[in-house]
Amino acid sequence: MNTPAIYHRPDSEFAYLYKDNLMHIRLRTARGDVKEVGLLHGDPYTLDTDHWQDQPTPMKRYLTTDLYDFWTIEVTEPFKRISYAFKVTGNDGITIFYGDHGVFSFEKSVYDSPDNYFRLPYFHEVDRFKAPEWVKKTVWYQIFPERFANGDKSNDPENTLPWGSKTPSATDFFGGDLQGVIDHLDHLTDLGVNGIYFCPIFKAKSNHKYDTIDYMEIDPAFGDKATFKKLVQECHKRGIKVMLDAVFNHMGDNSSQWLDVVKNGKDSKYANWFHINKFPVSYKDVGFEQAKNISYDTFAFTPHMPKLNTANPEVKEHLLKIAKYWIEEFDIDAWRLDVANEVDHEFWRDFRRTCDSVKKDFYILGEVWHSSQGWLQGDQFSAVMNYAYTDSISKYLIKKQIPIEKMVSDINDQLMLYRDQTDQIQFNVLDSHDTARLLTETNDDKDLMKQVLAFTYLQPGVPCIYYGDEVGMDGGNDPECRKCMVWDKSQQDLNLYDFFKHLIAFRKDNQKVLSEGEMVWEKICDDGLLILSRKLNGTEVKVILNAGDAPKQVTTSQSVVLSNLVTENNHELTVDPKGFALVK
Repeated sequence: MNTPAIYHRPDSEFAYLYKDNLMHIRLRTARGDVKEVGLLHGDPYTLDTDHWQDQPTPMKRYLTTDLYDFWTIEVTEPFKRISYAFKVTGNDGITIFYGDHGVFSFEKSVYDSPDNYFRLPYFHEVDRFKAPEWVKKTVWYQIFPERFANGDKSNDPENTLPWGSKTPSATDFFGGDLQGVIDHLDHLTDLGVNGIYFCPIFKAKSNHKYDTIDYMEIDPAFGDKATFKKLVQECHKRGIKVMLDAVFNHMGDNSSQWLDVVKNGKDSKYANWFHINKFPVSYKDVGFEQAKNISYDTFAFTPHMPKLNTANPEVKEHLLKIAKYWIEEFDIDAWRLDVANEVDHEFWRDFRRTCDSVKKDFYILGEVWHSSQGWLQGDQFSAVMNYAYTDSISKYLIKKQIPIEKMVSDINDQLMLYRDQTDQIQFNVLDSHDTARLLTETNDDKDLMKQVLAFTYLQPGVPCIYYGDEVGMDGGNDPECRKCMVWDKSQQDLNLYDFFKHLIAFRKDNQKVLSEGEMVWEKICDDGLLILSRKLNGTEVKVILNAGDAPKQVTTSQSVVLSNLVTENNHELTVDPKGFALVK
């Protein structure tokens, strides 16, 4: 037995409260190395009297990666406290005890000793990571405000270009605004989405608004606070939640605070608001949003985005006031936090407490592109932009950079990084304002695009549509992915739009099993046939897809709910390359 591969960590994603008085426990072992695992568990004070250590409860081998098997179990205890350890039997016939002090031979003197057990001393409900229930039911729609719709030409910035007149450059303005969003809310309602994720709307110099000048003001090119309040109210009337994008890692260099630093140097009252290494502040410009020899810390090497010192009590107070203001005054439902991984954890803990104090079940989404356990313990973010997860899907189905087994391994690995309730509200994006559009990534292959979408919508987490994907918009990396929304129906792909409507309806109709159901990889074939089933309390939905080069035949007793490039003959499905079927 490969005992060094055995791993468990109490009070983490390996052992946590899932629901009230219901605990999830996981164990990691080397792939294919262990025959069975039993959980020895009971009340810490009854080991000697109830002898629960003599009755191990079988654990289930759940998900497998290229290196490990993960075993899981769901348990409860009547007195809301637990001692537990693992009885592990290898395929070589060896049985060991694994507990708080490591690996031992499975002997009575070992498993009768209370000090050898992991513990959760009490099931404190206040410590449980709670996923907002409404988020699980949400299909998001991302809007880049400057490019969605121009509803009020009176607030157009200087040199505004005619709508959609060219592929955008990094500095173009086309006049998109909040009134334009209000004017087209019926489009979103018809599509079926029930959450809007807005890129920044606060006063800033650029078209993307990530260089904030004033967090307390709507950018005048987008409208005013009255317009935004009306927008939120109109969204809520339609059952649509609203998430704003905040940049608390850095400010724009046109902000009053930074201009004061430029003017007064080390004598500025804002000198400690930023990470300044040398006065006066300076840099050598080497291109658009690029510089060398910067005398202060910035986002990337962008001299126009000086990094905030969020450990400074004055800065923290200022930013937390902002977070609270937009919830209290405008009733927003969520914050998306830009460059969230570059801000200190202590700030985010205070941010979490501030938001929770104002609104129950508030959703906090962090932009983190890598493993995120440090932010997802329940005291900071609700979820992160799930790029690591969806990148694996893209690398196999679209780019063919990894084999099918590696995609499955990566997905399983991502799921095991976090608690189940966290996985259920992770933000699954296939494209955004920071990436090339999905249709462009697929080389304008809409059949492949549909297959990728169908597979992604069957995953845990919540899907997000980047504005215009539903009508067939394309575009490479920023700024090409930020084209003006196409509103001329003669220029829209209405068949693709209809597909999106059906896929969103499928996701909402089967939300419970798709959020909370177990993952069952029924077939993972080198020839590209993949069958993934989601199961919960007797309900089962699955995706059957063909990522290979030749048609595949599959027999199913379930009904096809949505498909593409599939023919059906008396429950015999022929799935063509790039085809899929969602069955139930």
